[in-house]
Amino acid sequence: MSAQTYLAYDYPLLSVFWSMLLFFLWIMWFVLLFRVVVDVFRDDDLSGWGKAGWLAFTILLPFLGVFVYLIARGKNMGRREIAQARAQQEEFNAYIRQTAAGGRPSSVDELARLSEIRSRGDITDEEFRRAKDLVLSGHGPAEQSGPTSPTAHR
Repeated sequence: MSAQTYLAYDYPLLSVFWSMLLFFLWIMWFVLLFRVVVDVFRDDDLSGWGKAGWLAFTILLPFLGVFVYLIARGKNMGRREIAQARAQQEEFNAYIRQTAAGGRPSSVDELARLSEIRSRGDITDEEFRRAKDLVLSGHGPAEQSGPTSPTAHR
């Protein structure tokens, strides 16, 4: 028999299963450890000394430290993670709204500004009407309707 055939007999399928299971449990342990460390730093209720204490406990006695942390503070881990995810989503939505607006005021804002300029007497009713038509048609911003001569809009 060749060397490859002997390997199949020396390491049966059940041993492969157990090795894979231990490998995935090992990976899950590190994921849990890192989540606890991240949660220690994320928690605003802990003082600096509290964070240092939990971090030292999880580094010096990792299994005991992580399990005690999960028992003592694990209930709020999910709440802190959800709050952080919501804050990130709100920031992202605000960025999208700001970017989608392109920095241009809406037509409602432009009309309100035009009305204010007209009420101050800086433009005439005819200039206001022309500027309003431009804003409503979408062909020009309200900045074009400033206190200029009526020929500037033609």
